[in-house]
Amino acid sequence: MEAQDIADFPRPVHHRIPNFKGSYLAGQRLRDLEVFARTQEVKVDPDKPLEGVRLLALQSKKTLLVPTPRLRSGLFNRITPPPGASGQALRRCATAQGVRDFSTPVGLDSSVLVDLVVVGSVAVSERGWRIGKGEGYADLEYAMMVSMGAVSERTPVVTIVHDCQVLDFPEALLEDHDLTVDYILTPTRVIATGCERPKPAGIIWSKVSPEMLEKIPVLRSLRDRERRAGKDVTLRAEPQCPAPPHTVRTPQHTPQLGTGAPGAACGSRTRQARPVRHRRL
Repeated sequence: MEAQDIADFPRPVHHRIPNFKGSYLAGQRLRDLEVFARTQEVKVDPDKPLEGVRLLALQSKKTLLVPTPRLRSGLFNRITPPPGASGQALRRCATAQGVRDFSTPVGLDSSVLVDLVVVGSVAVSERGWRIGKGEGYADLEYAMMVSMGAVSERTPVVTIVHDCQVLDFPEALLEDHDLTVDYILTPTRVIATGCERPKPAGIIWSKVSPEMLEKIPVLRSLRDRERRAGKDVTLRAEPQCPAPPHTVRTPQHTPQLGTGAPGAACGSRTRQARPVRHRRL
């Protein structure tokens, strides 16, 4: 995308959901989908190429929900434009700054029923298989919404990409927690994927690390809720380095690096034991 000058601000587009020239046009194709016409609440990711979709939702008097950055302060916020907002004000509300300035947190106990989910992608196949930027937030957000009862298997998922991002790649790249899409919108095409791969049915706690749980407070709240409901919420096991013994004996045969010495599995370097020197009496 950079080499062909397809990329758009912010650049470079590496390590992010890439913005591209024509993203606004691609987003406007959403109004042609019947699923959008009957939508009341739309969840749209905060990525730059989805700015036109956020604006379309506000212009169409839809309730717009946007995930909080890295889920630090909750799952998502409701964007509430000022009363009598002009077209220019709505365009500002659709920007990243507007999302921060005109948002109201939505709690876990709020009765939210999302009718349509719009996500960004790095690559997507015509079969509906999606690859994000690798951090897994879109997948986790969807799984959390399932746990809240905010979405179901029937909730349509749409992605907005450039034509060059529609690629053929093997299903083996996907895991069971990866989100798939039902519609792909590009500057030139509307693709109904007819994807048959199941979407995540909730949070797979065995793939959640303690570190992730510590960073995302709303995830801890959901875990407590599901634990009380009797669900298995066991987290992913973290590798532990063995505690150093208080007394170390000098081995007769010192193991070399890469021979299975204690601590090697944790990435530590093993030192060779020094020969014991005896003082003369």
